[in-house]
Amino acid sequence: MIGMNNLKAGAAGLFSLVVVLIVWEVICRVFEVREIMLPLPTDILAELYNEAAWYASQTLYTLWITVLGFVLAVVGGVLIAVALVSSRLFERFLYPLIIGFNSVPKVALAPLFVVWMGTGAEPKIAIAFLIAVFAIIVDTVHGLRSVPQDVTDLGRVLKGTSWDFFFKVKLPCALPSVVAGMKVAMSLALVGAIVGEFVSSQRGLGYVIMSAQGVFDTVRVFAALFILAAMGVVLYGALVWLERRATPWRQVHED
Repeated sequence: MIGMNNLKAGAAGLFSLVVVLIVWEVICRVFEVREIMLPLPTDILAELYNEAAWYASQTLYTLWITVLGFVLAVVGGVLIAVALVSSRLFERFLYPLIIGFNSVPKVALAPLFVVWMGTGAEPKIAIAFLIAVFAIIVDTVHGLRSVPQDVTDLGRVLKGTSWDFFFKVKLPCALPSVVAGMKVAMSLALVGAIVGEFVSSQRGLGYVIMSAQGVFDTVRVFAALFILAAMGVVLYGALVWLERRATPWRQVHED
């Protein structure tokens, strides 16, 4: 049942995409829109086909930065959330700092990371981590604090260790919230990777966009944007698949 629903949703999404591209193509041709303003979808697809190997190389670099920043955000975010929930003192001192730091535009920090870490992959990974980690912290804290009281009481009655109580009771109950935060964080990590490549990079889709903008090559800009959109959908779909594997009881309940 779930597989059929996913197939229908995918088919509907693909149909919508095709319709949008056709309408886009027709409008550009009928109104003779200049390529520098809005290129034809057929020209964009031709660019992707003709330079497939080059775009694949740039995509893999951005994907690597995104995934590494995301993984660090998940690990760091969950650890920080556990510390916040476990210690009132820790929460009072650290949570205001986290909120204040999250309010600082990461684009403004990007040049500093280049100064501190150089022009390699490290500053891009750091930016992706910083942009993504707050979503993990917030949703994980919410999940850990939303464990039903009767479940908490049952765990205490069983008289297990604190580690047993956390891993066998609190974490499974919080897992849906953690995965929800991961869905948001994945998109944010991709944004962070692109921001890092905007600031200082000779590789990646962010570099492709910035270099193409410098010569007003809108076809190449839109080609990179197409790839980024596809990458975001694929990564989100991977997390949806992971959610179903990690929380099978939710699927049974929904059925």
